[in-house]
Amino acid sequence: MKSNTEKFGKTPHQPSLWTRADALKVHADDPTTTQPLVSANFPVLSNEVFIWDTMPLRDMDGNITSVDGWSVIFTLTADRHPNDPQYIDENGNYDITRDWNDRHGRAKMYYWFSRTGKDWKLGGRVMAEGVSPTVREWAGTPILLNEQGEVDLYYTAVTPGATIVKVRGRVVTTEHGVSMVGFEKVKPLFEADGKMYQTEAQNPFWGFRDPWPFRDPNDGKLYMLFEGNVAGERGSHKVGKAEIGDVPPGYEDVGNSRFQTACVGIAVARDEDGDDWEMLPPLLTAVGVNDQTERPHFVFQDGKYYLFTISHTFTYADGVIGPDGVYGFVADSLFGPYVPLNGSGLVLGNPSSQPFQTYSHCVMPNGLVTSFIDSVPTDENGTQTRIGGTEAPTVEIKIKGQQTFVVAEYDYGYIPPMLDVTLK
Repeated sequence: MKSNTEKFGKTPHQPSLWTRADALKVHADDPTTTQPLVSANFPVLSNEVFIWDTMPLRDMDGNITSVDGWSVIFTLTADRHPNDPQYIDENGNYDITRDWNDRHGRAKMYYWFSRTGKDWKLGGRVMAEGVSPTVREWAGTPILLNEQGEVDLYYTAVTPGATIVKVRGRVVTTEHGVSMVGFEKVKPLFEADGKMYQTEAQNPFWGFRDPWPFRDPNDGKLYMLFEGNVAGERGSHKVGKAEIGDVPPGYEDVGNSRFQTACVGIAVARDEDGDDWEMLPPLLTAVGVNDQTERPHFVFQDGKYYLFTISHTFTYADGVIGPDGVYGFVADSLFGPYVPLNGSGLVLGNPSSQPFQTYSHCVMPNGLVTSFIDSVPTDENGTQTRIGGTEAPTVEIKIKGQQTFVVAEYDYGYIPPMLDVTLK
């Protein structure tokens, strides 16, 4: 198979590359790029449900938005099953770890509201049972469209397949809370094509999800980011000189890294309403480096495009490694070229002493970063852990040119609005 640089030929743009040489610069526990330790005594948002990927309500420019003074977040959510026999161990105790690990198969979209940007109250399901066309409702983006409270929820409909979809409804407020109404008609938008983006037939471990629509501050067009893998049969990709980058002697061996083919995809809308989309070649590829570039999103600052994505330790390729966390790249124009922030791409990783404490970071335009708690060690050896399924402490980063710095930590699940919309 052709290398990444040869594959896309004459296209509107050439994908930028996150190279193996870049990834060799990733180092855990640098205090400027490491999330502070999360205490094992963390509070839990709900004892009835697990939550993980958090999607704050925002406008099309990325601003976190409240409505009539109510902050709103959407989360991937699954019921906890403390009394279900299948999650009771041989000693008669609730096996929360197994319950937590099974959550993806029953993920549904829920919403929460708050007057304070924290202390979230559960609102309930966004869509009634049976509205979504597939079993699982996976992550995406809720967009407040106007002062009438209309909301477009872009998300991923999974199993069977994986389809980028959207559903339109409306947010309604009272003095006492928030309701979501009218999310009743899901519109399929697009799926992986097998030419630019890998399909399930090409790779049963493929990824195609996490839509993040935005309006380009320069050309005004409506675009969408999403996670994908570079098209081609699993194991057929070539990790060439461009994908390897400028490595020192002894680091030329790429092992089995041809199996890692993550990319950040992009599509452009053919209409103003976001109902008709054309997929474009990826903005960024990580062939030979990593197999997941999840939940891609932008922060527009100082005339630059800051592209953020999350990834795992276990999805790295042979010979390179990094912590679970958020990675970032920057360019002067939408279609690049993108260079890794901090020289490596690592922006905010978990400390090596608590490698799975948080995940699914979302960098907001005000520099605040939200995530969820996965598991935190409860003993010195790390053999015992406490499962989270709740909001992590919010962290603040400062972005300066091609560098980022951790500068502050706030309360659990602190997601303050950047602007408030009064509904009419």
